[in-house]
Amino acid sequence: MSTENLEYKNAMDRLEAILERIDNSEMGIDELAGQVQEATNLLKKCRQILVSTEKNVQEALASLEGEADA
Repeated sequence: MSTENLEYKNAMDRLEAILERIDNSEMGIDELAGQVQEATNLLKKCRQILVSTEKNVQEALASLEGEADA
């Protein structure tokens, strides 16, 4: 598994854990603020990974199209 895949999976696992705790009201308001900030950072990281992956896929497809045209 690539580093980006592992980072994405770990971030998503952590997000799910945070959301489950929020849904179950397992934290106080002070902890909630910190958890929301952590979740925001994790979402940003996941988005960066997805954007990078999309770019790589688009480049690969463009390369394949270029080879087919040649």
